[in-house]
Amino acid sequence: MSLSDLSVKRPIFTTMVTLIVVVLGSVSLARLKIDLFPSIELPTVSISTSYPGASPEVMETLVTQIIEEIISTVPGVEEVTSQSSEGRSRVRVRFSWGTDINAAALELQATLEDELNELPDGIERPRVSKFDVDSFPVVILGVSGDIDPIELTDIINNEIRFRFSRVPGVAQVDLWGGFDREIRVEIDRQRLQALGIPLNQILQALRDSNLDRPSGTIQEGRYEIALRAPAQFQNLDQIRNTVVDTRDGATVTLEQVALVKDTYEKETRIVRVNGVQGIRVAIRKQDNANTVEVSQAILEEIERTNKDYPLINIVPVTNSGNFIERSIENVSRSVLYGGGLAILVLLFFLRDWRSTLVISLAIPISIIATFALLYFGGFTLNMMSLGGLALGVGMMVDSSIVVLENIFRRRDEEGEQPRIAAASGAREVATAIIASTITTLVIFLPLIFVPGVSGILFRELAYTVSFSLVCSLVVSLSLVPMLSAKLLRGKISREEKRNSPFRRLSETSERWFQALEGGYKNMLNRALRHRRWVLIGAGSTLLLSVLLAPMISSEFLPPSDEGEVGVWMRAENSTRLEIVNSLAQKLEEIAIPAVPEAISHVTDVRGDGAGITFNLVPASQRDRSNEEIAEELRDLLEGKIPGVRAGAWAPRGQNLLNRLLGGGGQGIEVEVRGPDIPTLEKLALDAKARIEQLEGVTDVDTSFDDGEPRQEIAIDRDKIADLGLSARDVSEVLQTAIAGSRAGNYQTEGNSYRILVQMADAEHLSIDEVLDLTLRTPSGELVALRNLVTNDFGRAPSRIERRDQQRLVTLDAEFEKRALGDVSAEIDAVLNEIPRPSGYVFRITGSWEEQQKTFNQLIIALGLAIMLVYMVLACQYESLRDPTIVMVAVPMAAIGVILTLILTGTTMNLQSGIGCIMLGGIVVNNAILLVDQASQLRLEGTGARDAVAEAGRRRLRPILMTTLTTVLGLLPLALGIGEGADAQAPLARAVIGGLVGSTAITLLLTPIVYSIVHSKRSSSDAQ
Repeated sequence: MSLSDLSVKRPIFTTMVTLIVVVLGSVSLARLKIDLFPSIELPTVSISTSYPGASPEVMETLVTQIIEEIISTVPGVEEVTSQSSEGRSRVRVRFSWGTDINAAALELQATLEDELNELPDGIERPRVSKFDVDSFPVVILGVSGDIDPIELTDIINNEIRFRFSRVPGVAQVDLWGGFDREIRVEIDRQRLQALGIPLNQILQALRDSNLDRPSGTIQEGRYEIALRAPAQFQNLDQIRNTVVDTRDGATVTLEQVALVKDTYEKETRIVRVNGVQGIRVAIRKQDNANTVEVSQAILEEIERTNKDYPLINIVPVTNSGNFIERSIENVSRSVLYGGGLAILVLLFFLRDWRSTLVISLAIPISIIATFALLYFGGFTLNMMSLGGLALGVGMMVDSSIVVLENIFRRRDEEGEQPRIAAASGAREVATAIIASTITTLVIFLPLIFVPGVSGILFRELAYTVSFSLVCSLVVSLSLVPMLSAKLLRGKISREEKRNSPFRRLSETSERWFQALEGGYKNMLNRALRHRRWVLIGAGSTLLLSVLLAPMISSEFLPPSDEGEVGVWMRAENSTRLEIVNSLAQKLEEIAIPAVPEAISHVTDVRGDGAGITFNLVPASQRDRSNEEIAEELRDLLEGKIPGVRAGAWAPRGQNLLNRLLGGGGQGIEVEVRGPDIPTLEKLALDAKARIEQLEGVTDVDTSFDDGEPRQEIAIDRDKIADLGLSARDVSEVLQTAIAGSRAGNYQTEGNSYRILVQMADAEHLSIDEVLDLTLRTPSGELVALRNLVTNDFGRAPSRIERRDQQRLVTLDAEFEKRALGDVSAEIDAVLNEIPRPSGYVFRITGSWEEQQKTFNQLIIALGLAIMLVYMVLACQYESLRDPTIVMVAVPMAAIGVILTLILTGTTMNLQSGIGCIMLGGIVVNNAILLVDQASQLRLEGTGARDAVAEAGRRRLRPILMTTLTTVLGLLPLALGIGEGADAQAPLARAVIGGLVGSTAITLLLTPIVYSIVHSKRSSSDAQ
């Protein structure tokens, strides 16, 4: 007994099973996590090492290179990149996909521990950390207030931070740019020299006066009592009264030679939130938390906190939950609109509300059942899974349409009762719709072989489409026959048709369809008489469209307006922070009034640069896109601030996804590799000058600069050895005087703050004043630094980058109004014209490199998909001829895809590439219906030509219905209206174009090929 027979005979059983699925799906939907993308754990590990005071060259030689050599022995390492800067080394290790990153990180840590003796003694232990997409902050807050900055930091650290930590789903709350309290001892240089007190003596006196050590235990009676002798500073006066020297029986206290200040650590970064100096707070969610719910709970906590702390103002600077929520809502609306359009198509063709209701139930039931499978499969509700649902909503009714249309045909043409027609009609086409579904499902198998983030992302889309199609197949073979048997009536008389409320619609659609059917039948008969010309015409059209293919631009990801714009500024290297800050204020005066669409803006000043990030209102509420705003800002800033370079950028493509896939910035990255840094810089400058001339390129930035100005102080080792001193003694005096040295901690109210000893106004001392500092020899004599060292002024690189143990410099080219592939191709041509020494290479990396890899994998996946579809059809038909006939529809889809992409201005990108792969399984469905029906007629004794002509007439209605429901189901998504829709639009456009083009051509081409292949075989031979 078939499934359709069982469903018709046991309607209550079928109904209850359906309700069970609906209940499970509804509960699953309520429990599904909502996120922007599937959970992704990159196979990447970072190793951070500090070596205070070491130059970038020393860090590279003594730390970075050794760590690179150590980790290269770990199995599974694919790529090693590193950056060495002043006192810091950061090595990034990328493993092959599929590696257990937790096990790899542990093995990496163990390998480093075994080889730590190869690293210098003064380093801080290397720290190993792994990266995943959930580590990005969900919400970044801006906190400001008209109170002391130290008090503001303390309130955030001790009170506000814990309020947000208690929000359900929050994992971590971090401060960016806080004002940490510090007890600073600023030494008066002139007084120190007048008294002849060496700097290291003051440092040691403070350390000796600030102790808390256990003194052991004593026994007293039956108790053992611990002894302690706390000698920690209790207040600032005790620090000021610390004795640092004795002269002729009189003591010299610290306050006589220094000023003790309760202040905050030196600013290395200035943050302004909406124009007011403040602090940024990054909030990260737990791995299993719902992003939208967490961000909403954080916003509610912001309101409560602002009420409880009237002197503090907290605003959300960035909120990924908002964009996710709007994007999910937009795609959900596309699913609903698409489903609604599909139902209207059904009503127009079927002209009966009962049959329309039968099929209309298939869409929500299939969707709800898909939610259950997503939940039990451990998936989330995100842009990829919802995109798959939007893609599947039009195809969900395909199987049901074929079943119902065949039930209608048997009822109307053969006069069967609804109950009999329901069972036999579903059984008759079961083979065809199972074959159609399997060919669509098998398309997704090759996506398993697509490596990297692309494979992870589209695997979830593939699972969603597969789940929805399997559910719709089961519904079409069970629920649809049962409902048809119950709801449909016998053959409707002419009198009933005249009295029907849908009479006008029925008559209009019937006249339209009869005219269409007649026209198609005549056209098919003429085509069968002129088969050669039809084949030549189809082949010529395909060839012409292939010749038009180069007109389609390519890029990695489709552009998407995520409601963010940034402005950047770069001053001369090593410019002081206060000067950079004043330049940044000028930048704010120009840029902020030019962006009225901004909800909030944050200025970040650090190093020799500054940036302003604007958070914009939703795209539907503004007239300008983020790229248009960036372009106007770029023109506005050009040449306005003397002595600096400034520009603007807008995220191209999904910002987070772009970072995950490309690993780089928003533009095109060019690497110049080779052994010698000056030669690399020369080649990079040559490349920069040429790239800037290309059309569409707006800014080209380099990873290097003129170098940091540096005073090299060389210690005379012979002299210090004669005086009984060491290099450490000399370097510690320099460190204490300029950078400052830690003299212990000052503990109060349960908190601990560092005590920093430093020369007063240290940053403004001249080199001569520094060299006048003294230190005491073991014999008690004082000696000036200038007698022990020599100095020389020069410049040195601020950082040294390496990839695969080879030095490199990078260029980052921003561009606008052009596709990534076009600009990258021109840059590649320009780079090939630059002469370069042996051992030096140019390489375009980032998104372009990832695009090339992914496109190659997609081509392989497309080839595998077509092979698998053919093999499945061969299994189904037990023939090699019929699958070949069906597969003729596949290349015809290219005509529609190419024309659609050109006419809509859509690029060939990751999304449209996936759409092309999916077409390989979708476009064959119509041909399967024709070939299956023609084969059944031939088994009944009809000739090949008459059989295929009749098959075309019988299957025209279901072919048009399934095609239109799929096309109209995807139409809202293809229009790309609303936030987040741009991400899925190329996929929808590719599928719509390919399906329409293939259907229009194969309605004639498939019957012709069938008649040619089977023309010499009699019906008895076929049987």
